[in-house]
This record gives sequence, structure tokens and C-alpha cells, in this order.
Amino acid sequence: MEFSHWPVTLELRDTFRISREASDRRENVLVKVVDESGTEGLGEAAPSGYYQQSADSVTQALSRISLTNVGDPFLLEDVLCDLSGKLRNQRSALTAVDMAFYDLIGKRLGVPLYRLFGLNCDRIPATSFTIGIASPDEMRRKTERAADYRTLKVKLGTDNDREMISAIRDVSSVPLRVDANAAWSVDEALENLKWLSDEGVELVEQPLSKDDLDGFRRLSDLSPLPIIADESAETPEDVVKLRGCVHGVNIKLNKCGGLRAAIEMIHVARAQEMQIMLGCFIESSIGISAAAHLSPLVDYADLDGHLLIRNDPFTGLRLQGGRILPPDRPGLGIQPS
Repeated sequence: MEFSHWPVTLELRDTFRISREASDRRENVLVKVVDESGTEGLGEAAPSGYYQQSADSVTQALSRISLTNVGDPFLLEDVLCDLSGKLRNQRSALTAVDMAFYDLIGKRLGVPLYRLFGLNCDRIPATSFTIGIASPDEMRRKTERAADYRTLKVKLGTDNDREMISAIRDVSSVPLRVDANAAWSVDEALENLKWLSDEGVELVEQPLSKDDLDGFRRLSDLSPLPIIADESAETPEDVVKLRGCVHGVNIKLNKCGGLRAAIEMIHVARAQEMQIMLGCFIESSIGISAAAHLSPLVDYADLDGHLLIRNDPFTGLRLQGGRILPPDRPGLGIQPS
């Protein structure tokens, strides 16, 4: 099994600002595996500094592993179980390899991943489109540009949260989802949830710091809106810990370690009667396509990472009726732009 990886810089269309950081570009890492038949599989690591990962740390981690002893790529459980131990602290690196193997297997079988998983694309929910923190005038402009989307996800966590929501409501009445990225205290969240529930907001994502499980439990008991955990939900084990603390979890492939881990998290969440959002980081069509193939399994989709960049090196995803649809070609189904 041949294995290679290289960095890619994704340039954002606008400065992307959340409560704890802002950026104009993202440094990701692409992975390729090639089997003895010459079939290629592609994957993408989208590391986040919040989880102590970077393009450099991913590159170093990938440089330490070898796939030369992988004889049968269809023995995916053996391959990924071994790699998950070696890449435990670099789950975005594991994600890239995981995606690449699934892409290769789908191509070998001649089927797109959603068919490999036995999923129905008619069940894919509409995606939200993210509006980052900005001035009220900029919020209006971004909202007007996002007129094709049925739901907007709004980043909050500043002193002018009300002004930003008001600016959006000046130009749009679509349902909103709010993401505070762990910026609020319990008391702040309770106060904010009261007025947000009157502004057409359908859920609030990660209002509290990731380890404040007692705060989440108190907040969820009193909240008029569903509370969805993101930063608090990295692994299947985290989903178990969050039972009774939140109403749902946001699963991201590059947070949990890829398609294999995401499927496990989905099943654990369903067993605990939790709602599920499928999210993303800033990623090219490689990473977003991998997630899109799983999206029939979830309640909410937030798969707009490739729509926020100006230089996507791949193509194949379709935006139809507000939904991000995976390609019908084998594997991930993406192609070079």
C-alpha cells in the first residue's frame, strides 16, 4: 500500500471569526493511499488548535506511520483499530487516513459511500450556512449573500450578540442556529436563551465550557431551546458522559477520527435518545463529501466548510434545495477542480 501526504492552504472568502479566534486561511493536510491495483483513495485532515493539533503536528504524525504491511484494504477494522492507537492524540490525522481507505474501498466496489453504508439520500437534512462574528453591517451583507440557504448558523459570544441577531433579522426571517463556542456562563446562557427563543432560533450549540457538565445539566433542564454539545463531544465515550446533560451532540469527522468513529458516535447517541448534528471545520470538498455520505443518519447538517473557501481544489458536491448531496460516483465521488 503506497501512502503519501501533503499540505494544502485553504483561503477563506471572508475573515472567519468566532468567540475565541479569527482566521483568513486554514492549513489542512491531504492524504492519498494507493493499493496494488492502482486504485487511489483520498482523505483530508482539518486540524484545530483548540484540540492541540496543527498541520505540522498532523504531518509529523503521518510521517511516523507506515502502511506497507496493509495487504487487504477491506480489513478496515484491523487497519483503523491499529492506527487509532498510534494516532490517538492526532485524530485529524487518523481522519484523513480513515477517509482515504473508505474512498478506496468504495472505488474498488464501484459504489458511492452512502450506498456502501446502505443509506437513503432522500433523508439528508438541509445544511445550515455559517455567519461568523462581524459588525452589524457586515452581518447584514453576509446574510443577504446567503439567501439560498434555508437555515443560518450564527456565531455569538461577544458583548454585541443582540445587535448581530437584530442585524440578521433586518434582512432575513429564516430559522437560526446559534453557536457560542463555549463563551457563556450558565447565567449568561439562561438570559440569552430567553430572548433567542423569541428570535426564531431553533437550537443553541456549545454555550458553556466543554467540561462544565453540571452547568450543562442545569441549563438543559431550564432551556426553552435544545442544547447541542460540540467541543464537549469528541469521542463515543464523551457521548456517554453527556447523557442527561444536553439534548444532542455535534459530530465532526475531523474531531472524532473519521467515518468509523462518527458512525459509532451516531449509534451511541441514538441509543441515548439524543439529537445529532453532523458538522465540519473549514475543509475542502474531500472532507465535506465524506461527512455528506453519512448525513442521512442525522437530524441536523452543518456542512458548509467548502462553501466558505475560495480555492476548493476538488469538486463533486451538489447544493440542491438547501441540502448538500454527496456525489453519485464511487467512493467519496470527488474530482480535482
